[in-house]
Amino acid sequence: MFFEYPDILWLEILPVALLALYVFREWTGRVPHMRVSTIIPWKKGSTLATEILCHLPMVLLTASMALLIFAAARPRSSSTLETVQAEGIDIVLTMDVSTSMLARDFTPDRLSAAKDIAIEFIAGRPTDRMAIVVFAGESYTQCPLTTDRASLINLMKEIQTDLIEDGTAIGDGLATAVARIKDSEAKSRVVILMTDGVNNCGSITPQTAAQIAQEFGIRVYTIGVGANGTAPYPVMTPWGPRVQDVEVKIDEDVLKDIAARTGGRYFRATDKTKLAEIYAEIGKMETSRISVDSFPVYKELYEKYADWALILMLLFFVFEIVLIRRLP
Repeated sequence: MFFEYPDILWLEILPVALLALYVFREWTGRVPHMRVSTIIPWKKGSTLATEILCHLPMVLLTASMALLIFAAARPRSSSTLETVQAEGIDIVLTMDVSTSMLARDFTPDRLSAAKDIAIEFIAGRPTDRMAIVVFAGESYTQCPLTTDRASLINLMKEIQTDLIEDGTAIGDGLATAVARIKDSEAKSRVVILMTDGVNNCGSITPQTAAQIAQEFGIRVYTIGVGANGTAPYPVMTPWGPRVQDVEVKIDEDVLKDIAARTGGRYFRATDKTKLAEIYAEIGKMETSRISVDSFPVYKELYEKYADWALILMLLFFVFEIVLIRRLP
């Protein structure tokens, strides 16, 4: 047992001091007296029991105060450890956030559609650990591996296209995802990599990143995002932002090679519906038993002390108001 607010226990001095003061006054204080010819009537009405009952209210009052202070310190127990086991895998969602993801061949645009589908995917797999990696001209981890669905969804919503240097560093994005998952003890480790372009920057080539993933036994599912032919894309002109049709260029050979090297699959999403179907198909992947979390189980103990404090306080009022007045 431990206390959430141990400093409150110092207040236990108050009921002890109150009881000590009462005892001191009873032993040393002046006792009212009067002279009478005989004490026989008082002897008949005075017993050991009545003498004890006279002091009982003070004992009840101080005991109630002591228990109330004890309860206010919030005693808790944490003797039990619980480990939650779940069927799941470790997954890193790796998303391209280059400006080309603003193309409007998806509704309302590629990035927004990808985020919506990814959020549905996250919410639909409550027992998996997931992480989020984003890349453009460089890459970084948006969220490390976690089972906290609320944090994953909130961080997914915060993804934008203008947070890092523009470009398409597919190799860097995959390498960062591998780094986030390579030390995982899960039997199934998966990277879902989504891009709408061609690798044109970065310090690591996609082939090198795929080889690293292969060596660590990490399976990579790749998704090429974009309509066939051209797609409407917002561009800045001297007359303000305009929407123009631009050619869709996806390096499907590289994405297929990454998937083949690592035992995954390549998918092509030409619209939001197709992208949702792809995530649903990936969602049928095998699972393995993992330990999701191990944590102490806390048990609140203050309630029983507070209940006893209330009972003693009620008894104090009963003895003080009802019984003591009837004592001879």
